[in-house]
Amino acid sequence: MDTKRRAPRFNRLSSEERRAELVAAGLACMARGGIQEFTVDRICVEAGVSRGLITHHFGSMNALLAAVYAHMYGDSTRLTRPVVPGETRLSALLDAFFVPEVFNRESFNIWLTLWGQISINDDLRAEHRVQYAAFVRDVAGAIAEAAERNGRTVDTDLLARTLISLVDGLGIQHCIEPDSMPAAAARSACRALLEPHLGQF
Repeated sequence: MDTKRRAPRFNRLSSEERRAELVAAGLACMARGGIQEFTVDRICVEAGVSRGLITHHFGSMNALLAAVYAHMYGDSTRLTRPVVPGETRLSALLDAFFVPEVFNRESFNIWLTLWGQISINDDLRAEHRVQYAAFVRDVAGAIAEAAERNGRTVDTDLLARTLISLVDGLGIQHCIEPDSMPAAAARSACRALLEPHLGQF
């Protein structure tokens, strides 16, 4: 993620493009300095736009914060590679959790900032419920496919939530001390959690 401040510019973008630009600017500010940097003025300087555009496109800073949260959840799965013959969707999904674009210090600095706001921000809490429920369903579905393939019976919802919690914890450790938890070790830890329940996948 490029966190350099952008020079002011006057270009005509679609509403969708402008919203994406403001989300990217919000992410850059948050990566630089947490929630203290997530302000109207700093985001607008980062995006090179006027202050009124945040209200125009999102209605409020809380709504922009929720959009940032949704974007981060999308990053967790949008890089999933295609499933190759003989492989499970779970294996491809697991690889996606640990690609450099997702499993990096900057990303988890942003996650930590967002998680810290959930309990005090109603809009963000509502967005979290939607995004987390969808994420659990996706991961549980991949686990169910792997279990069926190997003739195993598991509580897919519980195992999905446990896996997601493990990934988050591994990411926090990577954020604090990257060399102590490289991506390969984190991926191996997740397989160590899953394989006793699912067998090889």
